[in-house]
Amino acid sequence: MSSKIPTVKMHNGVEIPIIGLGTATNLENPNVKELKAAFQAAIDAGYRTFDTAAAYQNEHIIGEFLEELFKEGKIKRSDIFITTKVWPTEFRPMNVEKSIKSSLEKLRLDYIDLFLLHGPTPVKEENGKYVPDLVPHIGTWHVLEKYYKAGTFKSIGLSNFTIPQMEDLIKKAEIKPHNLQVECHACFPQYELQEFCKKNDITFTSFATLGSPTRTQYDPTANWGDASPMELPVVKELAEKYGKSPGQILLRQMTQRGIIVIPRSTNPKRIHDNISIFDFTLTDDEMKKFTEIKENIRLFLWENFNGHPWHFLNQEETTVK
Repeated sequence: MSSKIPTVKMHNGVEIPIIGLGTATNLENPNVKELKAAFQAAIDAGYRTFDTAAAYQNEHIIGEFLEELFKEGKIKRSDIFITTKVWPTEFRPMNVEKSIKSSLEKLRLDYIDLFLLHGPTPVKEENGKYVPDLVPHIGTWHVLEKYYKAGTFKSIGLSNFTIPQMEDLIKKAEIKPHNLQVECHACFPQYELQEFCKKNDITFTSFATLGSPTRTQYDPTANWGDASPMELPVVKELAEKYGKSPGQILLRQMTQRGIIVIPRSTNPKRIHDNISIFDFTLTDDEMKKFTEIKENIRLFLWENFNGHPWHFLNQEETTVK
């Protein structure tokens, strides 16, 4: 791992960089040239982890870039940490296997550093619409455990799961999740969920740390939570004090909570700025100000994505325990 970036150790001893590049951009028509330029800018800035997913439709682009990178000999496979995920339409064990093999092939890798279940609610397509597919989480999880034992996955985890869903899985699992990735930001701080993860020795990753200002690209017709972390008075105040951007303040505050962040961008300057957060430290009093923020607003209102698998995320009644 790069010595420039602090890491967080998972309960199996594997270390993950505390900041990485999120890649969920232009899902319908990813711009290959733009994404590769962003990946190169990230490598040059010191990033060593990339967060992707089968649903992002860019694993093949990342794979091509990594292969080129390794051939140059400047970066070794062991220097890079790759996270990817299986989408809830593929949660039946046979389909999980196919998705895993597809991800490995597209990424051009023989192992994946962290593999996640992308959501808690399995779905299937019927008559052109997505409906719940009552597949027990544990059956899907056992497939991930198999690949973990084989060394194909160095660590395994969950995304968008609630505390009750995680409790049930942990009771039945042979291998406890190593990581949870969820929406988490200054206006939706997830203190209870983070505390649960701490008690269970599960590392915690935030997405939408900056408020995901471009989130409407996923569905312009959907209803979105209305909150802007970068516009919070305390964030602006601290940005002025430290000579940093609001985004840098938000990322620093989150990493000081021990939370992994994966801001996404294709802008080389912003990519550089996002990782330039380790030359200052917020005081205890300044960190406390964030706990006094009254907002508790989820931005990704999954139930509003009618006709899409996201419609069912976090709806526990559609899952089998």
